[in-house]
Amino acid sequence: MKRSTERILTTHTGSLPRPEDLVPLLQAKDTGALPDQTALDERVRTAVQEVVRRQADTGIDVLNDGEMGKIGYATYVKERLTGFDGEETARTPRGEARDFPEWAARRQLPLDVRRPTCTGPIAWKNFAEVDRDIGNLTAAVQGVNQEEVFMSAATPGVVAHFLGDHYYGSEEKFVYALAEVMRDEYRAIVQAGFVLQLDSPNLAMARHSRFADQTLPEFLTVAELHVEALNYAVRDIAPDRMRLHLCWGNYEGPHHLDVPLGTVLGMALKARCGAVSFEGANPRHAHEWAVFKDLKLPDGLVIIPGVLDSTTNFIEHPELVAERLVRYANVVGKENVIAGTDCGFGTFTRATPTVDPAIAWAKLQAMAEGARIASAALW
Repeated sequence: MKRSTERILTTHTGSLPRPEDLVPLLQAKDTGALPDQTALDERVRTAVQEVVRRQADTGIDVLNDGEMGKIGYATYVKERLTGFDGEETARTPRGEARDFPEWAARRQLPLDVRRPTCTGPIAWKNFAEVDRDIGNLTAAVQGVNQEEVFMSAATPGVVAHFLGDHYYGSEEKFVYALAEVMRDEYRAIVQAGFVLQLDSPNLAMARHSRFADQTLPEFLTVAELHVEALNYAVRDIAPDRMRLHLCWGNYEGPHHLDVPLGTVLGMALKARCGAVSFEGANPRHAHEWAVFKDLKLPDGLVIIPGVLDSTTNFIEHPELVAERLVRYANVVGKENVIAGTDCGFGTFTRATPTVDPAIAWAKLQAMAEGARIASAALW
């Protein structure tokens, strides 16, 4: 994994705005109504080419495929794995909705949601889609100016967060079954020469959503289990080929019940990863850069703080981006900082993006400009 040895490098969290004509194809596949798989595969291939070139033109150094072929960063696995043939109605604790009911009503937040559920043994049924993603990205980056390439994959814990279980009977058995299978995807990504990004928003987000009705120690016990299962899955991969992403949910809302970064960071750093990506720009977490003043960064660890809020259409000023980057660099060392985003700009295809696609790209350009300003100040 490259470090910011000569200048502050730039990256993002994974999902990027999808072309308008690709979205209905992905949605049709998700509902089982896709008339032509070949047409979807071809459009995903060209969309990856387009998004790779646009990242490079925008000034993104460590780029990816924008998750063009995925319906969502976590739920995509239900199309690739056996066992997820069931469906259930799940009631998610919503403390934010309780405290701010008018806000929840305007957002039309349902209390009960339908979700895919595991009803049988988990195994691969369509690993060809992993190969397709790898092949598309491998071809797309040829001849494109970039420092490094990454590809995202869901962690066992985040899959367990979004998909139910009526087969394994315990959280531990469920996440370890997922870990045993998902390790094939992880290894394939690294063997292709990409940095593996392990998406694990559950390490923070689950506190005020799935486990909102439990105590903090109870939540941390489950989160520790998720880290242990992840480490089991990536036990054969060098830490410096992996980075971990955690966040508090990529939505515009109160977030007043978010668990502090300082409470979960130590647990997250137990993951065998050479970098950690986290929210650092939005109004609820921007102040938490100070956590690193009291934390000795583990040797070799890179931090990827979000310097762009992925839930607002404000375009951050490059000077603000630079200010944030310099602040982190002065605390942990400039070589240990890569500029990132709070979360993705297209995390779920089913949802209308909060940030207008053209504005999302303008924000990324502002990040690149801010990184250049910060680099000039630091070197």
